Amino acid sequence: MIHVVFNEPDVEILKKVIELDETLAGDVLLIRDDYAVGPLTGIFSPEGLEKRKEWWRTVLQGSDNENSVDDGTVNDPAVLINIKECLINNSEEELWIWAAQNKHDVCGYYWLVSQLADFQGRIHMLYLNNLPFINEKGSIFYPDWLSQIQPKEFLKAKKLARPITISEFEVDGDEWNKICDDDKMIRLLEGGKKIVQKEVNYYDTELLKFVSNDFQKANKVVNAFLNKGKETTGDAFVFWRLKELTKTNQLDVQGELKGMKIFEIKKKSVSEAGA
Repeated sequence: MIHVVFNEPDVEILKKVIELDETLAGDVLLIRDDYAVGPLTGIFSPEGLEKRKEWWRTVLQGSDNENSVDDGTVNDPAVLINIKECLINNSEEELWIWAAQNKHDVCGYYWLVSQLADFQGRIHMLYLNNLPFINEKGSIFYPDWLSQIQPKEFLKAKKLARPITISEFEVDGDEWNKICDDDKMIRLLEGGKKIVQKEVNYYDTELLKFVSNDFQKANKVVNAFLNKGKETTGDAFVFWRLKELTKTNQLDVQGELKGMKIFEIKKKSVSEAGA
């Protein structure tokens, strides 16, 4: 059995689940890229993949992860090849895809399942959307991420695993192609598996609300947005948008535009902005 998740914390959680239930024994693989943001046109072609890599190089420039595009840290195509080889070489092998109700997991699911139609009947889905779980305090909650679920709670969830049907492969494959062809930069989850797309500046207005009239480190602005924003995304993307906003006439900057803890920003005064 092969398990696939879409967030690094989910790997350790699922390994703990496997320790509790040996019937789930198998490798846990991670799809690392965040397909809820960035260009997707021709994503499975060399040209489309390189376009996406180049975009990520720009986004990650100056961050702690700026080399992850080229150092092999993020290499989802290699993971996909590994999955296919395992399924081809062992006709009894199955793949279980685990996803929670968030845009990151759902977009990752679309990316993956669009390439696995040849293995229909052996690809199972566990989409834990709108399902109640018990947290550590004994209260019922609806998780947004797999890592929020206690390992023992997964033992009930595993009963929901089901093969992805032929029609789902067709419908979801078509949906993924449509998402890619729309060529927008931001994807949001409206419910179920419905993805809507927005322009690259979608988060900017909300992000600017967390910039004060006094200088503060960029990381404080990013963290405030991630913790309090109505709709958020990954910190790398938010940091990049903040740097892009410094190119407008809305913010004052001091320090080099590198790491989040290196430069400071504040709103321009009305007189400065109008000058």
